[in-house]
Amino acid sequence: MSFQEKKLSELAIAIPGATKLFREYDLDFCCGGANTLSFAAKVKNLNLAEIEQRLAALEQRQEPNEAKNWLQASYAEIINHIIARFHQRHREQLPELIFLAEKVENVHGDRADCPMGVSAVLKEIHSDLSQHMQKEEQILFPMINAGQYAMAQMPIQVMEHEHDDAGQQVEVLKSLTDNLTPPRDACNTWRALYTGINEFIDDLMLHIHLENNILFPRVLSQA
Repeated sequence: MSFQEKKLSELAIAIPGATKLFREYDLDFCCGGANTLSFAAKVKNLNLAEIEQRLAALEQRQEPNEAKNWLQASYAEIINHIIARFHQRHREQLPELIFLAEKVENVHGDRADCPMGVSAVLKEIHSDLSQHMQKEEQILFPMINAGQYAMAQMPIQVMEHEHDDAGQQVEVLKSLTDNLTPPRDACNTWRALYTGINEFIDDLMLHIHLENNILFPRVLSQA
C-alpha cells in the first residue's frame, strides 16, 4: 500500500509506532500534520521509499496502538491522561532544563559553539506553555467534560494556534543547538541539557498530537 499521499496526522493515528518513526526522521506530525508524507519527505530530502517500507512493516505488526485506544476513550479519560502524562511532566522538565542551560551558558559562554540563547528560549516556552496548560485546565477541558462542544470551538482554535507557536519555538531550539548535537568534548551538563531537551520535544509532540489529531477533531465533530 502506498502511504505517500496520506497526511502525516492520519498515519500517526492509524499505524502503531508511526509517531516514533516520524520523530526519528524529524517529521512534524503535529503542527505539520496536514502535510502529506511525500511532501514532508521531499522538503527534508528524505528517502520516501525507505520510510514507506518501514511504515508498512509497522502496520503489519498489528500491535495495540495508543492512538487507536484514545479514539475509543471517553473525553474525561483523554483529558486526565493529558494532564497527568504531559502537563505535569512539562512542569517538571522545563525548570530543570532552564537551570542546565544557564549553567552551560555561564561556564562555556566563551566558546563559539556554546548554545547561547537557549535558556532564554526555554524561559519563553516555560512561560507560554504554563499559560497554555492553565487555559486548557481551567477553561477548555471543563467545557469539553460538560458537553459544551459548540462553546469549545473558539478555545480550540486558540489552543491550535498556540501549538503552532510552540512548534516554531522548538525549531529555534534545534537551530541554536545544531539539531541537539553536542560537541565531541561537551561536558556532562551540556549533554544532559540536550538529552533533556530532546525528551521534552518528544513529549511535546505526542502531547500536541493527542490534542490536535484526536481530541479536538472529535469535539469539533459534535459541535
